[in-house]
Amino acid sequence: MFVRRIAVIGTGYVGLTTGACLASLGHDVVCADVDADKVARLTRGEVDILEPGLADLVAEGIAAGRLTFVLGAASAVRHEPEVMFLCVPTPMGVGGVADLSIVESVIEEVRALLPADCVVVNKSTVPVGTADRTEELLDRTDVAVVSNPEFLREGSAVFDFLNPDRIVVGGSKQDAAERVAALYAKLGAPTVLTDAPSAELVKYAANCFLAMKLSYVNAVAELCDRLGANITDVTEGMGYDKRIGQAFLQPGPGWGGSCLPKDTSAMLQLADAADFEFRLIRATIDTNTRQRQRMVEKVRIAVTGKRNGSLSRRRLALFGLTFKAGTDDLRDSPALAVAALLRQAGADLVGYDPSLRPDTQNPDLSSVTVSDDPYQAAKDAEAVIVLTEWPEFRSLDWQRLAESVRNPIVVDTRNLLDPAVARRAGFEWIGLGKP
Repeated sequence: MFVRRIAVIGTGYVGLTTGACLASLGHDVVCADVDADKVARLTRGEVDILEPGLADLVAEGIAAGRLTFVLGAASAVRHEPEVMFLCVPTPMGVGGVADLSIVESVIEEVRALLPADCVVVNKSTVPVGTADRTEELLDRTDVAVVSNPEFLREGSAVFDFLNPDRIVVGGSKQDAAERVAALYAKLGAPTVLTDAPSAELVKYAANCFLAMKLSYVNAVAELCDRLGANITDVTEGMGYDKRIGQAFLQPGPGWGGSCLPKDTSAMLQLADAADFEFRLIRATIDTNTRQRQRMVEKVRIAVTGKRNGSLSRRRLALFGLTFKAGTDDLRDSPALAVAALLRQAGADLVGYDPSLRPDTQNPDLSSVTVSDDPYQAAKDAEAVIVLTEWPEFRSLDWQRLAESVRNPIVVDTRNLLDPAVARRAGFEWIGLGKP
């Protein structure tokens, strides 16, 4: 495999994972960021992101001389990259449209500096048409633009990068697309070479399908509650069907994170712009919003015995605040969405999460007092509510927790715990879709 000189612009989840993993494959990689302190920390091998294996890869890349960090996109381009990855944020803008202002500012910064025959790669999740827009902004016939969407899950991003289900590359210049695909040759993954609009749409279509699957299983779990069926058995029976599969069939308090909410909203905008009413996506979002309300209803009934009972000044212990286990990411966390609804209902909330400290600064935590001790968080609580699927919760001393709470009730919105263990400890266990 040929060693390529690569620039990666942005060192968030996608950018840092992309840079470190490409360096591990033997390429020479320069990563750029606009935060000088962050660049200094990364140069020392200090990784702020909680992501298994990432810090080790960064350290190995630095030690081998294949991974360096610089301040600003222009500095990275001065290393004359053959390929430049754009891995900058594309947050949800007004009306759900992806905000491309950072992408556009980077293009403006590097346009005149890019070496001839460089390939610019849109790695960020971007709307259909962004590759064409990038070409217009570059205004360089000697620089190609391709789309190469990422399919990384937080908590397993390094594994996903190095063990991909597929590599998707789209662009108007076949040779440029093939050069980018060749960067991943060592991984031996199936490769889809296509046009840029199709590549851009793949990411949205995939994430929206996963969101629909999650909303669907949450609706089935509610049906199980009403019919006395067992959601675990139902999803097991479904999952053995190869057309369906086992993944994304676990009910929960709703989907969230940095991708699915943004991408489903963006897909609606794409559909609206094409004069197409995408009812499936709209129903998926509505079902997800309702799921969070349903978790509050479960807590209300568990604590008060009434569907309309008051939660005012009821102390509740929330176990898990991040959007998923294995990360410290709070963006669009369903746990925090449920917490906000509980706080609106008047409840007093104390939260525990293995990745968070009491001094964690985040405006989304304003409704929750964060503790670094699960037993202290549960003290005098009228219910423990499991909101994130941290495996550590299974190994807690539930007997001790039962002695700490005011009412031994656990509402397990992830069906994470063994009900028999919780009940032997003295808890009333309440799950989703379980008789």
